[in-house]
Amino acid sequence: MIEKSIYLEGIDPVNLYGANNVLLNRITAHFSRIRIVARGHEVIAIGEEEQILAFEDKLETLIAFFHRYNKLTLADIDEILHADSPLQNHHKDSNVLIYGNHGREIKANSVNQQKLVDEFEKNDLLFALGPAGTGKTYTAIALAVRALKEKQVRRIVLCRPAVEAGESLGFLPGDMKDKLDPYLQPLYDALRDMIPPKRLQTYLEEGVIEIAPLAYMRGRTLDHAFVILDEGQNTTINQLKMFLTRMGKNAKFIITGDTTQIDLPKKQHSGLLKAMDLLRNIKGISMVEFDLRDVVRHKLVKRIIEAYNNDRQENHTNE
Repeated sequence: MIEKSIYLEGIDPVNLYGANNVLLNRITAHFSRIRIVARGHEVIAIGEEEQILAFEDKLETLIAFFHRYNKLTLADIDEILHADSPLQNHHKDSNVLIYGNHGREIKANSVNQQKLVDEFEKNDLLFALGPAGTGKTYTAIALAVRALKEKQVRRIVLCRPAVEAGESLGFLPGDMKDKLDPYLQPLYDALRDMIPPKRLQTYLEEGVIEIAPLAYMRGRTLDHAFVILDEGQNTTINQLKMFLTRMGKNAKFIITGDTTQIDLPKKQHSGLLKAMDLLRNIKGISMVEFDLRDVVRHKLVKRIIEAYNNDRQENHTNE
């Protein structure tokens, strides 16, 4: 008889043990021939070596399952403990990009979202262009999280230009970080859908995921990174050139933007419009244009966008 201490890495024990240890009790019931004691991140197994090795193997599988699907239920535990290769067939769906919190399937939900996914496999620099509510940024962040999980990249960098959309940044309360965070909130919201809260906090603290205003990109070289620039229409020509030239080794870049919502001062030209004109035919760069068919928000959003588009076209005709 031996005693072995197993340290849980990369998982919050609550996710493995369950509320009131309901999941842990199911696991220990399966390994009734050994004694299992769980104390925070440490699990102590006492018994015959063969049984302990089998327990350790299943424990690793349970943790890998949680990392992949972001959930672990009693039914999942039963399937894993009684199956030879549970991860090969469980929830098999080639269209799923990642499994978000509580096992929610995150996948492309429109033609152009799927086109963005397909073009990502073939290109290192992508532009995702189109109106609000089409899932451009959300799909891009899902691709980034998947790449991080699969170790295709070492970190994710998300940034936005801090451009005021009819409101004054200076009058917001707090220090500079407090003033800028509201501009970056949509990026935080998407990440919270896809990564468990404690793991996301760890990623942010360790710099594995970085969320910053565009100005913070100057002078950097971003190697082995998945970088997303959101609201690209609000960059100047020089800003977007600066951003694009940050691209380092084994990097993936996605720029999202809506050319109908440019908030720059009238004398400044959008860097996104210039980039679309200059870079469209360069090999390795792809531009995916979203439209009203891709709107995945409330059904009224599509009608609102359509109304504004019609109004803009009428004003252009009358000029």
